[in-house]
Amino acid sequence: MPVVVVESPAKAKKIEGYLGKGYTVLASYGHVRDLPPKNGSVLPDEDFDMKWEIASDSKKHIKAIIDALKNDNELILATDPDREGEAISWHLTEALTARKAIKEDTPVSRVVFNAITKTAILEAMKHPRQVDAPLVEAYLARRALDYLVGFNLSPVLWRKLPGAKSAGRVQSVTLRLICEREMEIEAFRNQEYWTIKALLNSPRGQSFEARLTTLAGKKLDKFDLGNETQAEMAVQAINSRDLTIKSVEAKPGTRNPSPPFMTSTLQQEASRKFGMGARQTMSVAQRLYEAGLITYMRTDGIDMAPEAVTGARDAIKTKFGDKYMPESARVYKNKAKNAQEAHECIRPTDMMLGADTADIKDADQRKLYDLIYKRTLASQMSAARFERTTVDIASADEQVILRANGQVMVFDGFIAIYEEGKDDAVVDEDDKRLPQLTEGEAAAKQSVTPEQHFTQPPPRYTEATLVKRMEELGIGRPSTYASIVTTIQDRGYVEKDKNRLIPQDKGRLVTAFLTNYFLKYIGYDFTADLENQLDAVSAGDAEYKKVLERFWRDFSAAIAETADLRITEVLEKINEVLEPHLFPPTEDGSDPRLCPNCGKGRLSMRTARSGGAFIGCSSYPECKYTRPFGPPNPEAEASAIPPDGKLLGNDAGDEIRVFKGRFGPYVQRGEVTEDNKKPPRQGVPEGWNPEEIGLADALRLLELPRLIGTHPEDGINVWANLGRYGPYLKHAENTSFKGGTNANLENIEDVWTVGMNHAVQLLAEKVASRGQRGKAALPIHELGEHPEAGGPVNVYDGKYGPYVKWEKINATIPEDIPPAELTMAQAVHLIDERAAKSGKKKPAAKKKAPAKKKPAAKKPAAKKKAAPKK
Repeated sequence: MPVVVVESPAKAKKIEGYLGKGYTVLASYGHVRDLPPKNGSVLPDEDFDMKWEIASDSKKHIKAIIDALKNDNELILATDPDREGEAISWHLTEALTARKAIKEDTPVSRVVFNAITKTAILEAMKHPRQVDAPLVEAYLARRALDYLVGFNLSPVLWRKLPGAKSAGRVQSVTLRLICEREMEIEAFRNQEYWTIKALLNSPRGQSFEARLTTLAGKKLDKFDLGNETQAEMAVQAINSRDLTIKSVEAKPGTRNPSPPFMTSTLQQEASRKFGMGARQTMSVAQRLYEAGLITYMRTDGIDMAPEAVTGARDAIKTKFGDKYMPESARVYKNKAKNAQEAHECIRPTDMMLGADTADIKDADQRKLYDLIYKRTLASQMSAARFERTTVDIASADEQVILRANGQVMVFDGFIAIYEEGKDDAVVDEDDKRLPQLTEGEAAAKQSVTPEQHFTQPPPRYTEATLVKRMEELGIGRPSTYASIVTTIQDRGYVEKDKNRLIPQDKGRLVTAFLTNYFLKYIGYDFTADLENQLDAVSAGDAEYKKVLERFWRDFSAAIAETADLRITEVLEKINEVLEPHLFPPTEDGSDPRLCPNCGKGRLSMRTARSGGAFIGCSSYPECKYTRPFGPPNPEAEASAIPPDGKLLGNDAGDEIRVFKGRFGPYVQRGEVTEDNKKPPRQGVPEGWNPEEIGLADALRLLELPRLIGTHPEDGINVWANLGRYGPYLKHAENTSFKGGTNANLENIEDVWTVGMNHAVQLLAEKVASRGQRGKAALPIHELGEHPEAGGPVNVYDGKYGPYVKWEKINATIPEDIPPAELTMAQAVHLIDERAAKSGKKKPAAKKKAPAKKKPAAKKPAAKKKAAPKK
C-alpha cells in the first residue's frame, strides 16, 4: 500500500476514506523540522547554510511514516498546494532520506489538490510530479530572511531600548503603518464647515430634500460656509427667493458584483460582518477546507475553475431563475504576481449546497461558509440595475441653486443574495426615491436648516483595513497576514479596542527606533520589492542565495553601526523623532520642553523597567515631575500615576502614595529606605480605578488585614482581607497566615463590615465543602483507550475551560475545537504536547502480554468400539 502523507489527522481520515484500502494515509502534523531559535541556525559566512532540527513532537510522526514505508516502499506527498505545503513535503523528504527510510529505489512523488473531495483527490493521484524546487527555494529564502532579521535586530532592541521584545521583517513594517496612522490622528486639527438642507414640497404635496450647491451664482466648495454667520446668510438667501424646478435628469446605472474571495478579502469581509480577527477567520476556514466544504483558503487568486463556474451558473438558474444569470460567465483577472503561487479562489466545492442544507454544526463555520457560498454565487450573477435622478431647484435669478438626488433599484441582480460590507459606514444620500417632479414646477419651502460639521481624522485600522493596506502596498502574502497581525498584538505593541488597532507605548518606541536607525528595512517600497524578489525565486527567475547575499551585505553593516550607540543617545534621538507628537507647540509660544514644575529642567521621554514610557524632567531626582507618554493632557496628568507614585496625602507623618506595580496597582505608607525596605502596602482591588483613589480609600486599604475577633470554638483569630482572588476570611493565629482555613467573601465591602457570626458560618460551610472534593468529576466526552499506551482518554469541563485527560496529564483543548468533536488523534497530539512542555514522560507503547505456553498435547485416547446394536 503506498504511503500518503498530509498535514493534519482530519485530512488524513477524510482522504483515506476516498482512496480506499489500497493506501496508508498518515499526518505529519504540519512542519516536521524548523530552525532552532538560537544563534547559528543560519550561517551567512557558510553560503547561508541552514541547520534544521526535528521538533520533539514530530519525531513520533516521522517514525510512524518510517514504519509504514517498511511495508510498502512508495511515498506520495499530498501536503497543501502552496509554498508552505511544498516546504513540508521537502522537509519530509530530507528527514526520511537522512534516516534511510527513503532508499534509491523508493518512488517519491508529489500530488496537489485544491479541495478535499473524492473527485479532486482521485484526479490529483493521476497527475503526480516532483517537489517544486523553486517554491522550496522561495520558502528557504523567506525563512532565512525572517531569521536573520529577527535574531540580529531583536538583540539590538533589547540592548538599546529597554522593554522592547522583538522586531520582524514584515511585522515591524506593519507596526509602522499603525503608528503612523496614530500620528496622523494626533496631528489632525478639525475644520468647521456648514451645509444647508431644505425640505421642499412638490405641487402634488409630496416632500423631498435638497441641499444648497450654488450661492450668489458661485458653486460652493466644502469649506465656503465656514461658520454660523455665513450659514445663516445662506439660509436667508434661500428663504427670500421663490424656487422652481430647473432641470430633471434621469440616468440608468449598474453595479457589478465583487469577485469571489481570496485570502485577504475573506479576512476583511469576515471582520466587517462578524468581527472575526484574521487568525480566527483562517482557523474556521481551515476546518471547512478539511471537511471538504470549500477549496484551499490560502490563495491570492480570484479565478474560478470552469467546472465551478458551470456549477455556480446552474445553482443561480435553479435558485433564482434565468434573469439572474448573465448571458456569458463572468471572468475575473487573477491578481497574483506569481502564477506558481496563484490558486483558485476560495469557493464552495458543491455549488448546490447552501449553509441551510450543509451538515455544519459549529456556528462560526456555518456563518463563514454562508458568506463564502453567497459571495461565490453573487460573483456570477447579473448586475444590479438602478435609475439615478438628479434634480436642480433654482431661484429665478439663479443666485441660489439646490440639488436633490434620488435612486431607484430597477433590478436587484446579485444583491438578491449578497452585498459587500464597508469598512467605514458612509450615509448614501442618493439612495432614496424622489417624488414625481417636472421642469418649471414650483417647489414650496417647508423648512431650511443649516447643519454644522467638522472634518474627521482618518480612522484607526481594523484588522480588515490593515490587511487591505498591506495588500495594496505589496507587504506580506496570503499565508502571512493572520500571523503578522496576531504577533504585533501578542507582543503588546498593539491593542485591539472595539475592533480598532491602537499602538501602545512599546510599539511606538520600537517604531521610532527602527525609523531612525533602520528606516530602509522597514520601508514600504523596500519590503514590497523584497517580496517581489522572493516571488521571482518561486517562479524560477532568480537565485535565492543571491537575494540573501544582497540583503545581508547591507543589513549586517547597518546592525554593526548601532554597536556603539548609548541608551541615552538612542532616547534623545527618539525624543527628536517624536517631538511633534510628545512636545507640540504651546499656544503662548513658550518652550514646550521646559519643565512646568521646576521651570529649569528639560522634558524628555524615558523608559520604565516594565517597557512602558513616560515623560520626565532632566532635573530628576530634585524635580520629580512626570506625565504619561504622549502629548500634554492636563486632565489626564492630574489623575495619572507617575512611575514614582502619586502622592495622595499624609497620615501620622507618613506619605501615602498609590503606585502601578508589576502585579497591579497598590497603595503604600511611607518610603522605601535602608531601614524600612518593605513599608506597609496593600493591593488596589479589581474594580477600583487607581487613578481616582483618594487618601481615605488608601487608608482603609492599609488597615487590612482586619481582625474580626477570636473564633468562639477554638479562640484562634479570624481575619478579613483582600487577596489575589478577591476578598476572603482567614482563620489563623497571626498575620503570617500560615495554614488555617480560608473562605471567600461575596464583595469587597464585606472585608470591613462582616461580623463574627457570619464569619463563623462561612468558615464552617467551607470546612464542610471539603468533604465533597474527593468526588471525581464525570467526563463530558469519553474517547476510549489511548492507542499507544492504553488507559482511558476523556474530555472534562474544567474551571478554565474544557481539557483532555490521560492518566496524570491534562491538556487544554484549543478554543477552535468543539470538545464534543475532538478526535482521538487530536487528543493524543495535545497530550504529547503537554507532556513535552511539563517534562513528563510521553505515553509509552503498550507492552504486549507474554504469550501463554500451550499445554502439552495429550496422546489421543483409544477409541472405544461402539456397542453392537441390538
